[in-house]
Amino acid sequence: MIVTPLMIIFLIIVFILVWFFIKSIDDQRKWLNIIITIVLTPIVYFYIFYPLLNIFSSYHHQKYFNATQWLEKPNLRYEMSNYIIDEKLFIGKTKEEIESKLGKSEWFGWDDTLKANSEQIWNYNLGFKPGAFNNNQECLELIFKENRVISCKQYQLEKTYD
Repeated sequence: MIVTPLMIIFLIIVFILVWFFIKSIDDQRKWLNIIITIVLTPIVYFYIFYPLLNIFSSYHHQKYFNATQWLEKPNLRYEMSNYIIDEKLFIGKTKEEIESKLGKSEWFGWDDTLKANSEQIWNYNLGFKPGAFNNNQECLELIFKENRVISCKQYQLEKTYD
């Protein structure tokens, strides 16, 4: 889990809310209130606040890239995607290096100049981000030129109805 400023802000908010709640039901022993608040804040955050946040928004924790988890848990790839893009992790890598880290391309992307799918555009499914109102799948697209990655981006799959 990557600790982001937004996560810290949310934890502080939860800490303050738990502090006020504990303060309202306990006597005025501040040391006891602080201990109870410190113990309860992570529990409230991860078991109440975070699940509700995921239901009503698409916020999710971000993780560092891990090739083993990428291959073994494809439904959690979206947690690593921002790190891959922000750190330009695969820019300049060869197809062989990408295949060893991400596996074979799940499908080739469309190239308008060829009017066909191109072996120079590799796509990987990131799955669905959590959220009650999110039903769009996202993908990671790697574009190669002369056997090296020149671009890496994330996009949503378009829905087509036959």
